[in-house]
Amino acid sequence: MSAANGGTPAPPVGFKEVLSLTQLGINQAEIKFKNVTLESNKFISVREETRGQLAIITTASRHVLRLPVKVDSAIMNPVSKVVALRSGSNLQIYNLEMKSKMKSTTMEGVVYWRWISPKIIAIVSGSSVYHWTMDGGAEPKKVFDRSAFDGQVQIINYASSADDKWLILGGIARQGQGVRGVLQVYSVDAGKSQPTMDAHAACFANITIDGRDKPSTLFCFTKMQPQPTLNVLEVGVARDKAFKTSAALRFKGADFPVAMLADNKYGVVFIISKAGLLFVYELQSGKCIFAQQAARGTMFSSAEHEDGGIVTVDQTGRVSHFYVDRDNVVQYICKRLNDLELGINMAKRYNLPGAEPMFKEQFERLMAGQRVQEAMQLAASSPQGVLRNMDTINRFKQLPTMPGQKSIVLQYFSMLLSKGKLNAVESIELARPVLNKKSPAGLQHIQNWLKEDKLECSEDLGDLLKQYDIKLALSVFLRAKVPEKVIGCFLAMGAQAPDDAAARAAFQNIFKYSKQADFQPDYALLVQQLLRFNRERAKDLGLLLIRNEDGPRVDVQTLVNTFMQANDVKNTTNILLEYLRGRGDREEDADLQTKLLEINLMSMPQVANAIMESEDYSFSHYDKVKIAQLCENAGLYQRALEHYEDLADIKRVLGNAPRINAEFLLEFFGRMAPEDCLECLHDLLKYNLTQNIRLVVEIAKKWNDYLTPAKLIALFEEFQSYNGLYFYLGSFVNFTEDADVIFKYIKAAVKLGQLREVERVCRDNEKYNAEDVKAFLIEEGLKDPRPLIHVCDRHGYVDELTSYLYKNSMYPFIEAYVQRMNSKAAPAVIGALLDLNANEDQIQQLISSVRPPPDDPEFIARLVEEVGKRNRLKLLRNWLEQRKAEGSQDTALHNGLAKIAIDTNNNPQHFLTTNTFYDPKEIGQYCESRDPHLSFIAYRRAGGECDDELIAVTTKNGFFKDLARYLVERQDGDLWAKVLAEDNEERRQLIDQVVATALPESQVPEEVSATVKAFMAANLPKELIELLEKLILHGPSDGVFHKNRNLQNLLILTAIKADKSRVLEYVTRLDYYDGPDIAKIAVSQQYQLYEEAFFIYKKFEKGAEAISVLLDDLDSIERASEFAEYWDKPDVWSILGKAQLDANMVAEAIASLLRAQDPSHYREVLEAATQQELFQELIEYILMARAKVKETVLDNALIHAYAKTNRLADLEEFISAPNVAKLETVGDQCLEEELYEAAKVLFSHINNNAKLALSLVKLKYFQEAVDAARKANAISTWKFVCFSCVDAEKFRLAAMCGVNVIVYNDHLLELVRHYETAGHFEQVIHLLEQGVNLERAHQGIFTQLGILYAKHREEKLMEHIKSHWQRLNIPTLLSACKANQHWPEAVFLYCHYDQYDNAVDVIIEHSAQAWAHESFMDTVLKVSNTEIYYRAINFYLNEHPMQLNDLLLELAPKLDHPRVVSIFRSGNNLPLVRKYLLHVQSNNIAAVNEAVNKLYLEAEDYKSLRSSIDTYDAFDQIALAQRLEGHSLLEFRRLSAYLYKMNKRFKESIKLSKQDRMWQDCMETVAESKDKTLAEDLLRFFVDNDEKECFGACLFACYELLSPDVVLELAWRHNLMHFSMPYMIQTFRHYEDRVEKLEARLDAKDKKEHAKDEEEKKRTEAQATSEAQMMGGPGFSPMLALPAPPMNGGGMGGGGMGMNPPPMMGGMNPNMSMNGGMPPSPNMGGNYGAPF
Repeated sequence: MSAANGGTPAPPVGFKEVLSLTQLGINQAEIKFKNVTLESNKFISVREETRGQLAIITTASRHVLRLPVKVDSAIMNPVSKVVALRSGSNLQIYNLEMKSKMKSTTMEGVVYWRWISPKIIAIVSGSSVYHWTMDGGAEPKKVFDRSAFDGQVQIINYASSADDKWLILGGIARQGQGVRGVLQVYSVDAGKSQPTMDAHAACFANITIDGRDKPSTLFCFTKMQPQPTLNVLEVGVARDKAFKTSAALRFKGADFPVAMLADNKYGVVFIISKAGLLFVYELQSGKCIFAQQAARGTMFSSAEHEDGGIVTVDQTGRVSHFYVDRDNVVQYICKRLNDLELGINMAKRYNLPGAEPMFKEQFERLMAGQRVQEAMQLAASSPQGVLRNMDTINRFKQLPTMPGQKSIVLQYFSMLLSKGKLNAVESIELARPVLNKKSPAGLQHIQNWLKEDKLECSEDLGDLLKQYDIKLALSVFLRAKVPEKVIGCFLAMGAQAPDDAAARAAFQNIFKYSKQADFQPDYALLVQQLLRFNRERAKDLGLLLIRNEDGPRVDVQTLVNTFMQANDVKNTTNILLEYLRGRGDREEDADLQTKLLEINLMSMPQVANAIMESEDYSFSHYDKVKIAQLCENAGLYQRALEHYEDLADIKRVLGNAPRINAEFLLEFFGRMAPEDCLECLHDLLKYNLTQNIRLVVEIAKKWNDYLTPAKLIALFEEFQSYNGLYFYLGSFVNFTEDADVIFKYIKAAVKLGQLREVERVCRDNEKYNAEDVKAFLIEEGLKDPRPLIHVCDRHGYVDELTSYLYKNSMYPFIEAYVQRMNSKAAPAVIGALLDLNANEDQIQQLISSVRPPPDDPEFIARLVEEVGKRNRLKLLRNWLEQRKAEGSQDTALHNGLAKIAIDTNNNPQHFLTTNTFYDPKEIGQYCESRDPHLSFIAYRRAGGECDDELIAVTTKNGFFKDLARYLVERQDGDLWAKVLAEDNEERRQLIDQVVATALPESQVPEEVSATVKAFMAANLPKELIELLEKLILHGPSDGVFHKNRNLQNLLILTAIKADKSRVLEYVTRLDYYDGPDIAKIAVSQQYQLYEEAFFIYKKFEKGAEAISVLLDDLDSIERASEFAEYWDKPDVWSILGKAQLDANMVAEAIASLLRAQDPSHYREVLEAATQQELFQELIEYILMARAKVKETVLDNALIHAYAKTNRLADLEEFISAPNVAKLETVGDQCLEEELYEAAKVLFSHINNNAKLALSLVKLKYFQEAVDAARKANAISTWKFVCFSCVDAEKFRLAAMCGVNVIVYNDHLLELVRHYETAGHFEQVIHLLEQGVNLERAHQGIFTQLGILYAKHREEKLMEHIKSHWQRLNIPTLLSACKANQHWPEAVFLYCHYDQYDNAVDVIIEHSAQAWAHESFMDTVLKVSNTEIYYRAINFYLNEHPMQLNDLLLELAPKLDHPRVVSIFRSGNNLPLVRKYLLHVQSNNIAAVNEAVNKLYLEAEDYKSLRSSIDTYDAFDQIALAQRLEGHSLLEFRRLSAYLYKMNKRFKESIKLSKQDRMWQDCMETVAESKDKTLAEDLLRFFVDNDEKECFGACLFACYELLSPDVVLELAWRHNLMHFSMPYMIQTFRHYEDRVEKLEARLDAKDKKEHAKDEEEKKRTEAQATSEAQMMGGPGFSPMLALPAPPMNGGGMGGGGMGMNPPPMMGGMNPNMSMNGGMPPSPNMGGNYGAPF
């Protein structure tokens, strides 16, 4: 409880537990001085020796980084993730973030090291001290040598002063039964050390001592002899001027200080003792302000905290932050220590709260005693600025000023400036008189004070400076963070800037500042304001707004409207262009694009044209119809065509084609739809064919593919424009693939007589339809057949060409064609002539004149074919013989000769046998129908290429013997496969010939082998057996094949496959086959000849294989046993034993394996025997196996067998002897099988106390189990024994185990649940109550105890939470509290967990139990979710309405007042919160003002309502006026008229005032309106109602609005001259003054114009004189003075002097190309350019 509340002051030192190392997984045993290092509050490093790794803890996030390094020491950099590692003599600096080594070195004998700055490591060796910097590659630099000391010293501290001029090295050494300090102090400047001091702890402090201007370096150290004292001594100054003090220290027993650290922020020093005491001493007074036990053990490591205070690590692993509590330290010193002087001094020095009342009382006493200087000094140094306010300044202002001196207040300000910075009020009060002098020096003073940060910047100070210096005001607004005013200054600076760069910089500053301050100004309003004064600067600002790198700051449409309202087209265009340029062409900018083009087309069409033409702008989303109409109206026909889409509009514009750029038209037609384009072209030809034909041709040529030639051709044909068609098609005939187009071009050329062009196309073009062209040319009957020759020659119409030429008596053309043009066509021509029955002499003459073309190897073949088809080969005999005689080896030639020999029967067998150049296949086929034997000869000579034909012809004609011999000789497997195919009906006849004739005749083994393979491949086993028996069994005994191993193997294998009944005979009779291999095949699954295989194995003495057949194939263990007895060899017994084992004949298998002495199957034996529990037999087998195999599994099995047979004595004897058993594994098995006695023996033997404990528990030996668990000291063991004891209700033993479990947070919850599940609630609570007192107590114990209290002992819950809330896991306990409906406790936890939102929610939802007004007020102010404020308001409205205003006033700065008003207005509860509404009305919020006005209206308090209206104008004034208009009270109706007047609705106001006869109100309203009509109406109203006095008063009040003639007329007509006379007198005076001023101005103007005329006259005369002199000089020509004649057309190039050039045909551009970029055809000649 704080002193302000009347209780005991809170301690001056705050405490915060940063973290617990044990909770982060650090083993308690690792937490000691040599393992843990703390260089700052950011990081902690721990060497985990047992794990061989280094743990680095980041305190802020509690993240643990473990490095797999084993080092002697590790220290973390105080500010960055850099670690220094030391292992032996190797030192290294490693960057954890970059994962790289930064530096390394070696040094022997390092005993201590630490970081003394972020870049320097101090290294202490046995003899010296070094500094090692991180910069560069510097090695450690020696600083000083250690002083000699008699004894071993443990270094525990090293520090340097703030200026690095003093160094201390501290340690401790044993002295008898105690410890003494060893401190060495070194002066860097002097380069020497002080003698060694007996000081346990020391440090340097850097504070400003009272009366000094700058900080001093204080050396602080403790001495234990003769009495413990703290000594403080200033170093670095003369001894007589040095500050020094001392204070007594009080320790218990042999306790001594281990660390001392200074807190320069509050001028104190922290001293830590070995026993865990914490002392805090104020340095200047040397007084102790705090002494208390801070830890249960030694805080062995400590460091300064960056936020003030110190951070420590104690032996429990707790990391703590101790700091000076600035809110309580002064009150504690003044009230608890009763030391007012120290408390006030600390408050003054460090600006601490707590001494305000005392300062105010002292100030009043000084002022009452006229001690002004002391009062000023006190006010200037008052803490928290308690006296630095307006009241103090006014008090000083009221004091008289002594003559010749500055005023008291200025003296006060001077004192404040000398001490530091002025606050906001002081800054304004100082600046106001300085600025009032309007002296540049005054501004300079203020500027200097601002630079020196002597003035506190505020909005009021900026407003004051803005009147004198806008830049100075800007700097103030910036520092005061008043964004509206800052932006206003930048705007004004931009408007006044002398150049664009300066203006742009000022405007850019607006954006930078807005972003920096997170403020969004109304940029549109800024532009509007700037536009009134400087349009160019407004444009610059607008451009910057829309081109801002973070996106447009103002809607561009709003910006455009702003400029267009000022009719500024130029700047609007600039803005739109710049905006749209950066955005590209976007659909959402359609309106802007339209606006840009529209405003320019209506005012500056050429600008719009330039915009549309520019490559920088590509707009496409504007309203094209609208823009097209505007373009057409402006004469921009090309642009109109670009934008029109309706065909009627386009046709209308095309009526102006002569005035449109031809190149554009060419491109434009390409953008139209093909149908529309053709329709427009049709209209162009229809209405002006002569003028538009060239344009149409060019368009057709350019867009030929797009419009399709067919439609374009139809277009030209419709108007019978053959020339157009010819020139159009000629432009692409060479490139088109459309045969119809080429054909039409040929027809057009023929009609125009362009035969050379026709010949060229027929010769060169590849795409025309030859059939159509051929037919057309034949039909036309051209005298020159060359086009037809080219067509027929290229496309294979030689027959028709020959026929046409022959029938039309053009035989010379045939000869020329064959001999000179295409000799390759000779075969076809000769064939055609033969068909035409031409003269044979002519044909032979033609044949003789032709030689085979070298590049046509098929010429002879085609010639032979053509003549042969007509059975006229004899015509070629001579020609072929000549070619043969020339040495030709052409196959076709020799084929022809062969056919002639066969047909003439001229010894064909000889020719077929000896000639090697003919084609056997062709000749063979030719002979088949003439002589099959000749065909066989020809096919056989092919060497295999005609095998199919040979087989066919021999089969067809029954030549099987010849075929058999041919097959054997050929040795071709594929050929054999064909003839031996199953579907060959003649196969049997062929096989008979092979077996009977062909194969016996052969003596070549290869031929026999190939034949055998062929029979095998053809799957003819029986035939193969027949063949092999004939060769092997029935052949001669000395024959080549009788003892052939391969043939014997083949015979047996074939029998296995085809005839199994003969296999046994063959294996018995034959001796030269491969027995084991044959046996493997026989025994295979495919054949299953097991008896034959068994016979073969026995015959070839393969015993193992033989018994395997019996076992595996015949499945006869009985026969196998008999065979084993017969064979009696170990390998057979082993196989038999394995088979018996597989057959689950375990006992028999063990017996067989014992006879085989085979331990190889010991794993299967162990498994099978264990399953059948044949442990006695198994023991014998294992003993045999152990003699040959040393395997762990055997020893394990033997032990297990002993255990199963209860032979524990043998078991103990075995494990005592050497063995390779895994006793722990066997023990686990015994545990699993409940062989607990055996397990006990095994685990006792290997000292496995953990599992021994399990065994003892199972045997119900609980006390012995606890003893074993204590020896094991493993969490799992403790937990198992504990749970077992709980289940057995041995709660004392369970608690002994439980205290070792609960210290591990991971297992705590499981233990608690086990107790709870068993219903032992009191026992588990008692256990955890013991646990909280443990040294290793952690957060989980406190939390689980709280949960148990919440469930079972709710009366102790709140006490537990309040006592230990800092050590609780608050979220977990919160859940338990809510689940058990402990709402006050939940609120308490939420508040201490900084979850104030949830705390308020709980209070509201459970107010009956959790609500208290004061605590609710404190809590709701700290919530972060503003919605909770409104929930709280509704809560109070419903449950505590009388305290509602208190809540609202506290929350007022954080509320949305319109929303609050809406809440209360909806429930008609506004009167309930009147106090709140009046309090917040100063914010001038519409909703609040309307609510307050409503309350005043309901209370009929018109004075307050009038005051509210005048003071706060933010409300719907018209609505209120209408409401008051019919009020029964006059004053409220006057307020209605008043409101109408405020809103410029003067007629309504006057009407109301007239109704209530408030004549003065009427006149005041008219005067304010400045409306002459209203003034005259009111004057006439007074006259009509005979209000004479009001008439006179109105003349005075509305003097400036009334016309004298109206006044005079009304006064004269109604006898009111007396009342109007004052007005008339004043009017005459006014007019006389105006006339006098006008005359004076006219006189001055006349004089000025007269002087100007005189000066102009003199200048004209002087100029005339000068020109006369020039004209009279030599070389003057009168013609030079004549003006030049006008040139209509711009020169000679326009068609002659003064003449316009004649228009081009159809309005075409004279430079437009007529061929679309395609070179003209070389054969077009002059006709290409002929007119149409």
